[in-house]
Amino acid sequence: MSKLFIDGENVPATGGGTIPVYSPVTGEAYAEIARGQSQDVDAAVRAARAAVNGDWGKKTATERGRVLVQIGSKVLENIDELAEIEARDTGKPIALARKDIEALARYFEFYGGAADKVHGEVIPYLAGYTVSVVREPCGVVGHIIPWNYPAQMLGRTIAPALAMGNASVVKPAEDACMTSLRFAEIANEAGLPAGALNIVTGYGKEAGAALAEHPDINLITFTGSPGVGVAIQTAAAANHVKCVLELGGKCPQVVFEDADLDKAIPVIVGAIIQNAGQTCSAGSRVLVQRTVFDQVVARLAARFSEVRVGLPETSPDCGPIITKAQFGRVNQFIAECKQSGLPVIAEGFMDSDLPEDGYYVKPVVFGPVPRNHKLALEEVFGPVLAVLPFDDEDDAVALANGTDYGLVASIWSENGGRQQRLAKRLEGGQVFINCYGAGGGVELPFGGIRKSGHGREKGLLALDEFSITKTVVSHHG
Repeated sequence: MSKLFIDGENVPATGGGTIPVYSPVTGEAYAEIARGQSQDVDAAVRAARAAVNGDWGKKTATERGRVLVQIGSKVLENIDELAEIEARDTGKPIALARKDIEALARYFEFYGGAADKVHGEVIPYLAGYTVSVVREPCGVVGHIIPWNYPAQMLGRTIAPALAMGNASVVKPAEDACMTSLRFAEIANEAGLPAGALNIVTGYGKEAGAALAEHPDINLITFTGSPGVGVAIQTAAAANHVKCVLELGGKCPQVVFEDADLDKAIPVIVGAIIQNAGQTCSAGSRVLVQRTVFDQVVARLAARFSEVRVGLPETSPDCGPIITKAQFGRVNQFIAECKQSGLPVIAEGFMDSDLPEDGYYVKPVVFGPVPRNHKLALEEVFGPVLAVLPFDDEDDAVALANGTDYGLVASIWSENGGRQQRLAKRLEGGQVFINCYGAGGGVELPFGGIRKSGHGREKGLLALDEFSITKTVVSHHG
């Protein structure tokens, strides 16, 4: 049984409870994790506060950066072990799991190098005064991370927090938290002081809620559904705590009649089947100019019919859905779309040797999808693609912006003027032109608007989110 990781040690949950861990590949339980609750969260927050006030908080920015770089190196030294854990926990193809562990290391390399590059400023003021603005850590940061990219999300949220000198308490998703627990041990082996990183596994309604409402937390980060995001903001508001939220998307890929389809089609398909569609920035809507709609649909159908669902070790295009609950939700969504009469453009195929109780879903593309249909407006979080026609630029913008979300969008066109016009008009945190980054690299600021959340992760902007400013006014005559 896995334990909690608090103050540099593996410890059992105070209440002694456990939660079974199920394999998405077979549907069978293969391990147990500790069921952390409010008293465990409190112990983790106290350990984090002691680290901020102690050894970790006293380190210079350069010293913090060196620790983070060393953590990145240690992750790469253990990449085979961590990738195996990640693949087993999530059902990802092992090649994708390795990329996720490489990304985890990259976060620590990037923010390790950035730690001592956070500079203040001097403000010209009255004669006889010197005014400076300095940036300081928030203090103790609570992180509630999802199950779709456990390793990547861990690095994305804690690396910038630690780089700024904060200490972290992480509540990973109970469905996929094994990588986080092993990573915490590796981080401490790399020189991260006890208490700077704490992992409390458990249910969201227990451990997650206790973390969001804890009075000694200075910042909360959360990635998940808009509904849970509201609950977390509400709990944090009682203590006037800032939240950085990433809450999903219904991301459009806008294909104009002058698009290079040889380049576009493979990327469009890849952007919805990666991680079996369980990606907040998945390109789940393809908006196609009506003059080339039939041509694009035919090419999408040909490509989609080749998408293979298989066991992770066989390097398929899609592995299983990660959780049983999401498996049921995706299947229900697909069934409702078919029952409503939506035309099926194409479906992928499943290998014949898949376990009967595994969480496998056949990828499917529907179209044309009416603009007011559920599939055109709501996030599925699975390998389900909607294709919608549009007439001109104005129509494309209205359609692309016509959901409650605003996270990522892409433009496929060879017209440079159109590219720039659309990039300004599309609403969201990232816009890609003739490519699709699915959230982009570590260096690229990422986040959304409206129900996609607020705040920015990744890039140097994340350091602003994990810090506060202090204005120092000196009167010297």
